[in-house]
Amino acid sequence: MFSKLPIQAARGAASAIRTHQIPGHRLPLAKYGGRHTVCALPGDGIGPEMIAHIKNIFSFCHAPINFEEVQVSSSLLDGDMDAALLAIQRNGVAIKGNIETKHDDPQFNSRNVELRTKLDLYANILHCVTIPSVPSRHNGIDIVLIRENTEGEYSGLEHETVPGIVESIKIVTREKIERISRMAFEYAKANGRKKVTAVHKANIQKLGDGLFLKVVRDMSEDYKDIKFEAMIVDNASMQLVSKPQQFDVMVMPNLYGNIISNIACGLVGGPGLVSGMNLGDKYAVFETGTRNTGTSLAGKDIANPTAFIRASVDMLRYLGCHYHANIISDALWKALTEQRIHTRDIGGDNSASDVVNATLQNIEKLMEENPKN
Repeated sequence: MFSKLPIQAARGAASAIRTHQIPGHRLPLAKYGGRHTVCALPGDGIGPEMIAHIKNIFSFCHAPINFEEVQVSSSLLDGDMDAALLAIQRNGVAIKGNIETKHDDPQFNSRNVELRTKLDLYANILHCVTIPSVPSRHNGIDIVLIRENTEGEYSGLEHETVPGIVESIKIVTREKIERISRMAFEYAKANGRKKVTAVHKANIQKLGDGLFLKVVRDMSEDYKDIKFEAMIVDNASMQLVSKPQQFDVMVMPNLYGNIISNIACGLVGGPGLVSGMNLGDKYAVFETGTRNTGTSLAGKDIANPTAFIRASVDMLRYLGCHYHANIISDALWKALTEQRIHTRDIGGDNSASDVVNATLQNIEKLMEENPKN
């Protein structure tokens, strides 16, 4: 049975999808006259129409953001990736749609991975939380998933030694494990979280995952107020679908993080609901949590815009635009929970434009009730 909380449970709970506090202090690279310039990468599939919705929302609520749009897609155009990297390095921040990866071409390297590695966006962070009124198998889910984003199985080092025998190299380093571990514990500390779970496969990959487990466990000694536990990835997957409420903050190597994050997104309603942050020491890129292109939905006005809107809110929070982040987040929450403006993927019959228009109407009312000082 799917469960659905009554509307009364949703009222007054808008903070549930507000972006958490992001650890660390980062100076904006492109703020002039009180306005930030950010890079917009529409990508493939539904990305371009979703970026258009974000621009519309920001313009409506006077968010102090200017967009520099750079197109990077699965169509390999000479110099497009270099232009995107330069734009992000210049502005420090980007919001992006997913770039489709061609599975049938061994020479085609993922452009999403290329962005993350070249900008050293080492932490991928998702906040998966139950939204009242959205059908789900469990209530009370509130999990933060923190994934190492630059090494492991995604190192991209594969070769065929002889026909029919392929070697795929997994590279992990103490330095990168330490910084993702530190991010997990600092995130938990900054947001009043009580427990960090390290997900691993050290029983089989004794050196690679053994190092990951040792480093995270050693790091936990610096955070005595936060409970630490370790869980093998296959058990973690089972526990996640059977009793997800037991998890608080989860920290994982790259591949496990991808799989566990997608499971968690599915538990709270699917890919259209959850945003994802990709953070480094200098740059940040915001996108949907499951990195779906939604190609089959493109141009039909039926894709759920919630994940993209939440990604834009994450970006505003990162830039210190807290008033606009809260206004948009609370307006979206009201549209989803009180007004029940739902797209098809979560059991409704509304369009993407319906969700956006309801959010805009709610923004207008909230801004009248809570004018910016």
